[in-house]
Amino acid sequence: MTTQKKSPCRKKEYQKISFDLKLSIIDQIKNGQISVNHAAKVHQISRSSITYWMKKLCSFEQNNKAMNKNEELKKLKEKIEELEFIKDLQQDIIADLEVTTGQELAKKLLPETLAKEIEKKKRDLTK
Repeated sequence: MTTQKKSPCRKKEYQKISFDLKLSIIDQIKNGQISVNHAAKVHQISRSSITYWMKKLCSFEQNNKAMNKNEELKKLKEKIEELEFIKDLQQDIIADLEVTTGQELAKKLLPETLAKEIEKKKRDLTK
């Protein structure tokens, strides 16, 4: 009985695929232009690789969105502070104008809540 020596199994060499091509393939799949099976056949890539890229890309996009939301919140908070400063400045100017002229413009022209805030500022100015 002779034993045959098995030759070592040759691994399939995989081609390197650029990130842009991966994004293009995934974009086509998401838009419904091609299926995963068709993309795998055309580009000679395994279906599991394509689904892996899709999972990775989705998590990458979610991280970017989360970062963008944090930046957006920061910008909105800064804008709120800026607008509150402008509102306070305008109220100070209106209160000073009412003190010097003796007319009560805020009660006639502004909403009640703003008129009350200006009234408080007037009291602070007269003290």
